[in-house]
Amino acid sequence: MKHHIAERIWVGFGFAGIVNFIAVTIIMVNGVDVEAAVLWQNMLGAIIMGLYFSMASLIFEKESWSPLKQTSVHLTMSLAVFYTLAGVVGWVPFEWKALLISTAIFIAIYFVFWFFIGLYLKRMTSELNKNI
Repeated sequence: MKHHIAERIWVGFGFAGIVNFIAVTIIMVNGVDVEAAVLWQNMLGAIIMGLYFSMASLIFEKESWSPLKQTSVHLTMSLAVFYTLAGVVGWVPFEWKALLISTAIFIAIYFVFWFFIGLYLKRMTSELNKNI
């Protein structure tokens, strides 16, 4: 189990690194000057989100919960962690319009990932069943 958690943590670091690289590349290509402290704070926020998502996926391994309960708890926790970080880091201004738009974008991205992961798992199940 400890190995499984350590593996998830490294996957979270990997995804955070990719997101950070993309963000820094966009900043560099557009010639935007960013203070090191601001860049560091945003990178730390991305790392924390990556770690959260890598560990929160354990919710989907709780077989006694229905898929609806798993998804609802995961989504609710994800929004709570995101908005906590967004407030600290300054990703989203705390105005009604910005909160509604960011929530809609977050949920849309969440369900795109949820849909494609579901397709992947369905394909894996089908392939495993063929080999039985």
